[in-house]
Parts: sequence; structure tokens; C-alpha cells
Amino acid sequence: MAGVTRVVVGVSGSLSSLAALHRGVEEARRHEALLVPVLAWTPPGGEIAYRRSPCPPMLQEWERAAGGRLEAAFEEAFGGHPEDLQIQAVLARAEAGWALVTVAEAPEDLLVVGAGRRGRLRKLFHRSVSQYCLAHATCPVVAVPPPPLLADLKRAERGGIARSLRHPASYMVGQ
Repeated sequence: MAGVTRVVVGVSGSLSSLAALHRGVEEARRHEALLVPVLAWTPPGGEIAYRRSPCPPMLQEWERAAGGRLEAAFEEAFGGHPEDLQIQAVLARAEAGWALVTVAEAPEDLLVVGAGRRGRLRKLFHRSVSQYCLAHATCPVVAVPPPPLLADLKRAERGGIARSLRHPASYMVGQ
């Protein structure tokens, strides 16, 4: 990946996107490249619902909220913006996959996306952003696997923590 001038990274605030943001920052530092974090958003209910009942003040509020989510992601991941990088944030009113491949349009770009695990129901109704980017991007794409913490949290939601607590010896140090 020689000649990378921009690292475009998809950010949503999820644990998978925070892992992608970390990788994007590493890549931007390694290549001494511009970091372009992209947060894609659409009005609640989608564009069709908004066209039926447009409300410009609400649209401004939703865009402001999207900007807040992008700032919160940097705050959660790094305690703020990394000062050693040049950053050009993008808020895109579009579907995430399309927005990312549109922003990462040059061959010198590197696109970094989270490749989070998805449940069966989510797979039925929502396209995978990482799969869309891998299929449509004109630049190299790095799909970052979800952090191990995500699998631990999902197990906890299904009662894995409760089952583990029945066996406290598994938590003892040095055992």
C-alpha cells in the first residue's frame, strides 16, 4: 500500500467502528496521511419518509446529532482528536457503504471499515457495510474484525456471565 495519501475510515460509534477508527489512525500515522473519518447518517425512517414530511429544523438537528456521534467516537477511542494527525471529518447524509466508497474514490486512498459480526435477523434486513465496500471500492480496503470484547458482551447478553458466575474458580488469578 505504498503511496497512501488519505485514510478514510467509517465511524458510527459502535465497538466495531471504534476498532476501525483505531486501525485508521495507525494507518494514517504509518503513511503520514490525512485521516478522513466518515459518519454516514440518514433521517429517521429514511429519505423516503423525510420527503413525505420534510422538516428542515429537524434535519439540522439530526445532522448536529451525527456530528456529536463523530466527536463522541474520538472521545471514547482516544480522549479527543489525535493531535499528531491532520484530520478532515465528513458527515455524509447517505447510506454508509455508498458514502464510504464515494469519499474513498482515489487509488491513493485506503478505506478502513469495521467488519462486525451480525445476527441472522440483521443480515436479512440490512446490507453489510464492509461487504458493500469490499465489492464497490476503487481503492484498497481494510476490514477490521470486531474486538474480542464485542463477543464477550454478546455472550453476557445471552446469559454467559450468569453461567460463568456459577464457577467462580474460573475468575481466580493464578489458577
